[in-house]
Formats: sequence, structure tokens, C-alpha cells
Amino acid sequence: MDIIKDSKFHPGLLTGRPYQMCSKTVMDTTDPDITFDASGICNHYHEYQDNARQNLLPEPERSQKLEQLVETIKKNGKGKKYDCLIGLSGGVDSTYVAWLVKQYGLRPLAVHLDNGWNSELAVHNVNEIVKTLDIDLYTLVVNWEIFKNIQLAYLRASVVDIEVVSDHAIFATMYKLARERNIPYIISGTNIETEFIMPRKWLYHKMDYANLKDINKKYGNGNLKTYPTFNFRKYVYYSSFLKLVPISILNYMDYNKAEAKTLITKELNWRDYGGKHYESTFTKFYQAYILPEKFGIDKRKAHLSTLICSGQVSREQALEELKHPLYDQKELEEDTRYVIKKLGLTPQGFDDILKTAPRPHSDFKTDIALKKKYMQLLRKTETIRRIIKPKK
Repeated sequence: MDIIKDSKFHPGLLTGRPYQMCSKTVMDTTDPDITFDASGICNHYHEYQDNARQNLLPEPERSQKLEQLVETIKKNGKGKKYDCLIGLSGGVDSTYVAWLVKQYGLRPLAVHLDNGWNSELAVHNVNEIVKTLDIDLYTLVVNWEIFKNIQLAYLRASVVDIEVVSDHAIFATMYKLARERNIPYIISGTNIETEFIMPRKWLYHKMDYANLKDINKKYGNGNLKTYPTFNFRKYVYYSSFLKLVPISILNYMDYNKAEAKTLITKELNWRDYGGKHYESTFTKFYQAYILPEKFGIDKRKAHLSTLICSGQVSREQALEELKHPLYDQKELEEDTRYVIKKLGLTPQGFDDILKTAPRPHSDFKTDIALKKKYMQLLRKTETIRRIIKPKK
């Protein structure tokens, strides 16, 4: 069997809708929930503009808020070895955050996930970053057999967000470290200007432990020993009692991805992976092959559309970028053989997985409704507390 084949996917095929692309961005009907106004402008463009107006302060307020935030972190971190946690994948955003927090005199503990899929370039970048910036690094090395079996469960379940397996582990680990080491701030590289647009059906909630557990029970071996998890009880504990503060620090500045790349290349000897999250061999294969081949999803459309909205690329540049293949054919053949072998699959077994019809995560158990009810209760409690609080 030939494990590499041309995709038969045509935009709009999975949604049953006539094909249409946004007149402002490059989002199209491969997002089944996309809507367009009378001018052909999609909901993602309008949602970006609304969110940016609400959450991206103009200068000089932005810089002032950042300075205040830094001072608060320093004040609360006095006497502690670390005053904040940062995730460090070796990608652009997390690398720039590492450089940034050091410029502001913060004392971060960097957390990195070694799930067995790191590329050699990723290892190089992470080592260069921590060495140059003199940052302590905590590396979570997950048990490969357990991690592999959970990934296989997700592949066999035919759900879209296989990356939950990695993301859940790193988030759970960061919250655990924050509690153990009394570090109240978790600073991330998530941001509006380069990451805002992402259709809901192209990914899933990373911290839905009930979903992960059910998928692993039905399609894996159910073994989650040593795998870091974040169940509902922990969610309540961390959000209500510890009151850990997650911070998207890049939203406090004009963040330009191209400029960030130039800076970290010069300052930290950082080397480009050639794609968003391509520091992981599996993530590259998942985003550049499994998603378009099985689910009809090209995440570049969302990434480029966000950059269009923030003025970092033109629509013409984005359309030109989309003409390029997601994978070099030789690299695809090499990576396909590598992934199949590492997961312990046969070419036929992998092909069967690709041919299995996609299923929504909602086919499995979830704790999302429980979390929503809990958050509603918290808001009601806070409202009542403010009403009955005696005036001084």
C-alpha cells in the first residue's frame, strides 16, 4: 500500500456548503460554522476587531499596564526563588516571552514538555534559550508508552484535537508546579494579534479531563498512571482557593511575529522551524498532513487570517502563502514512515485510521457543563458578596 497519496479533499466538501472565502481574510467554508455578511466579510474578521477594541489598549495605557503588572509580580514574588512560570516549547511566542520576562527583571521557571516527539532543532533552541538567558528549566518527561497509548486512543477515536494529549499534560504540570513552589503567576505566549482566530470545531478544550479519560478508556488501555491530569476537583482548587493568575503578556504590547523572530534569532541563536508548532515532529505531521487529509483543515488559514487582521501580512501575501504545499514531498514520506513506526502502527493500520469518519469530541464524556455551572455559581456568589458587603 502506498502510504502517501494525493488528498481528494475539496474546500466545502465536509460542510456540504457552496465554497466561499472571506473577502477580508483567507478563512473559508472549511470552517463549518463560518458566516458572512452582505459584503462577504466573515464572522472571524468582525470578532477579531471587536475583541481587539475591547482588550488591546492603546498606547501609552498599554505600556503603563504592563509596567504595573511587572511591579505586582515582583512584589508578590519577593523572597521566592521564582516569581512566575513560563511554558517553553522553543517556538516563536514562548521564546519571545522568555526573552521578554528577563528584560523586565522577572525570575521565571521555564517548563518544557518532552513527550518523545521533540525535533533536534527544538532541543537546540530550548538549550540555547535557557543558557543565554540563564533561566532554570523544569522538563516534564512523560512515560513514552503511556503517552503513546493515549495518542493512539485519540487517533482511533477519530476526534480532531489529538494535541490535547500534549497540552493537557503541560497545563496540568504547570499548575502543579505553581502550587508546589508557591508561584502565583503563569505567563503564556497566547495572544490576540497572532493567534485569535481559530474555529471552534478545529480544536477542543485542552483541560477537559473527563473527555480525555473516556477516549482513553474506550480506545486505549485506560492507563493514566504518571500522566499529569487536571480533573474537575483540581480545577475548583486552583481557580478558587489558590487563585492562580494566568497572564497573556503579549497582549500588553504591539506584538509583531516577524520582528520577534528577528530578535530571538539575533539574541538567542534561535532557528526557525518553518511552521507554527513545528518544533514537534508529531505536531508538524498532525497539522500539515492528518488535519488536511482526514478533516479538511488547513490551520494556516486561521493563523494567516489573524495576521491579516492585525496588519502584519496582507491578504495577497496570505493567499500566496497558501499556494505553497504544506509538506515537502520527501519530508512527508520520511515523517510518515517515522510516525507510523514510532507509534507501533502498520501502514495499513494508519491508513485505516485516516479513512475512519471523524467524530466530535461531544460523542464522549465531558466536564465542560459542570465547569460552566461552577463558574456561574462563582459569579452569583461574588455578586451577592458585593451586595451585602458592609460599607466602611
